[in-house]
Amino acid sequence: MKRNCFSFSLLAVILCCNVLNAQVSQSPEMATKIKEEGLNNSKIEEIAQYMTDLLGSRLTASEQKRRAEGLVVKKLEEIGLSNPRAEFAMEFPRGGWDVIKTYAAMTSPYYCAFSVNPKAWTGSTDGLVKGECVVFDVQTKEDLDKYRGKVAGKILLRAPTQQYSINFKPLASRYPEEELKALTLDNKVAGFVSPAGPPMGGRLRMQFDREAYMELQRLTNEFMVTEKPLCIVTGRGSFNVPGGTGASYKVGDPEPTPEILMPIEDHGRMVRLINSGQKVEMELELANKFTDDQEVHNVYAEIPGTDSKLKDEIVLIGAHLDSWHGGTGAADNASGCIVMIEAMRILKQLGVQPKRTIRIALWGGEEQGLYGSRGYAQKYLFYNDKKLPGFDKFALYLNMDNGSGRFRGIYLERNDAAFPFFEAWMKYIEPLGFNYLSPRNTGSTDHVSFSRMGLPAYQFIQDELEYGRTYHTIMDTYERLSLGDLTLDATIVAWIALCAANDPGRIPINTAIPATRRP
Repeated sequence: MKRNCFSFSLLAVILCCNVLNAQVSQSPEMATKIKEEGLNNSKIEEIAQYMTDLLGSRLTASEQKRRAEGLVVKKLEEIGLSNPRAEFAMEFPRGGWDVIKTYAAMTSPYYCAFSVNPKAWTGSTDGLVKGECVVFDVQTKEDLDKYRGKVAGKILLRAPTQQYSINFKPLASRYPEEELKALTLDNKVAGFVSPAGPPMGGRLRMQFDREAYMELQRLTNEFMVTEKPLCIVTGRGSFNVPGGTGASYKVGDPEPTPEILMPIEDHGRMVRLINSGQKVEMELELANKFTDDQEVHNVYAEIPGTDSKLKDEIVLIGAHLDSWHGGTGAADNASGCIVMIEAMRILKQLGVQPKRTIRIALWGGEEQGLYGSRGYAQKYLFYNDKKLPGFDKFALYLNMDNGSGRFRGIYLERNDAAFPFFEAWMKYIEPLGFNYLSPRNTGSTDHVSFSRMGLPAYQFIQDELEYGRTYHTIMDTYERLSLGDLTLDATIVAWIALCAANDPGRIPINTAIPATRRP
């Protein structure tokens, strides 16, 4: 009995030693160098201005996005990275669309110019047009009949779907410690609903509602083509700031009726005036340009690996370069691009020679459905039920897409095997506030293109700041960036990327992903 206990203890020691040998942090000297370059010689402000003020908006496949790709490639060349390029990722049936001119004002019962944002992939007015406003309240397909023959030459105000209420919470906030600690617990332990979603019954009901909604949208679009209103006005966005979204359109379709997004305060004012019996009129001039560019591109560059056995393995860091068209896409997601570019600059400036290749990927088409990252996965990792060579060379992906707040930790997508690696790599960056490893998954951005296959692809836990009220709006500009937070974030990314590139071990495939979904 004692001999069996000794044998078991010896085996445990051996296994423990093997695990420790598999996860290796870089030296404290290297940590000091990265912190010195990242925190005291930061180029975050310079890169931030470049990626927002100079690049402008970057709607997928737009001429503005193509211009931005060229400028970003130039910036990566200046840093000295290897092989900077823009590369085709996936076809994009909507094609390109750019704003040329936007003007809207109420002219009766009095004059008031409005801040508005054209809905992407909608058409133009015939120069400056004027018309009476009509509240367009359609909840079912039968409601459309009430308006037939009555809206030609009119401006349709969609019925309000949002209502503003006073919010006594601060506009900007950081994660409270108790919430961060809760994130380190499994969802069920912490008493939260699983981020995987509701039970199947809920999913089926949501799917049914979506199908009904899409059918109503299709019938409404047909109504607009035949009834010919001048413009549609939708209330979206608050604090007198219009939001941003896009229409359902693909190259070859008739141009959709012009549509503008207006803050709910201005939109609500006109609806209330009409409902109280006042005649409301507007004047508008919208000029939008469609182009037959049906490609999504990603931008890449590398610091090549140097180890003869590991140099073809890839540590990938990335963020999406595309944005909506109203602002300059600062928080969403120039912030992520800024951090990843600065992380690469730090490593290049220090002359590191990683064992694995470190690659930056700035994705296109995230906002319309992860086009860029999905295209990368299909080209290099897995396609048509076939595992490609890059799949087994995929070491890690780090993604940023939650605004410009400070990194507090990382979501590890229910992959228990990832914890020992990050616990080792965190050793010298915990003083920067990077303290929390969450077992939970998080979705809706580019890491999902890889994590859904079980690959080690992760999104950071970030302070929200004022992200929720600014992203996808015309106020998403340079002013939304927290440069101090971005400086810390870039330093953290540089450190983790180098640790992953030089670690003798690699995070294994996530066995929490069902085998039927893993290549």
